[in-house]
Amino acid sequence: MEIIEGELGRLRAGPGAEDSGLLPFLVRVRFAAEDPARVIARARAVLTGVVERVGDWPPDERWPQLLPAWFVRRCAPEPGPEEALDAEAWLRQWRAMTPEQRAAAGDGPWTLLDWLYCFDPTEEGAGDDRSWWWWDTGTDGRDGGWVEVATDGWPFGSGSLSWLIEASGGTDLTYGA
Repeated sequence: MEIIEGELGRLRAGPGAEDSGLLPFLVRVRFAAEDPARVIARARAVLTGVVERVGDWPPDERWPQLLPAWFVRRCAPEPGPEEALDAEAWLRQWRAMTPEQRAAAGDGPWTLLDWLYCFDPTEEGAGDDRSWWWWDTGTDGRDGGWVEVATDGWPFGSGSLSWLIEASGGTDLTYGA
């Protein structure tokens, strides 16, 4: 829970004196935006709403009321029962793709529940195995900004971070240490 409390502090106010002794592996994600400060504020609001609830994870049906409406609208619709995932068919299709097709398959909006799965601390979720934690942010002038995250190393599972920034209005994301 200490990691979550530290992340909440950085989400609310940026790195503090208590973070100065830590030496995490940091990755900076740069993005373009008309209003980079707004992108940062929006991403911060969404992630704060999720991280605050890690200790008392709500049921799936509550999340659309708990997170900002604009974020929920940006997410792809949840599949209906007739669109249930056939894991074997999906795996066959994935294995048949070229590396370029696989990279493109990750583009586009995530469903809300797929995105939340990355933070879900319950035994069904992947939250206990998160690979990034909010660290710091900034802007690079009028048309760009950055989000810095602490990670376990490079490469790391960055898809949920990318979707958060893109849904918040960031484009042309580039990753670097």
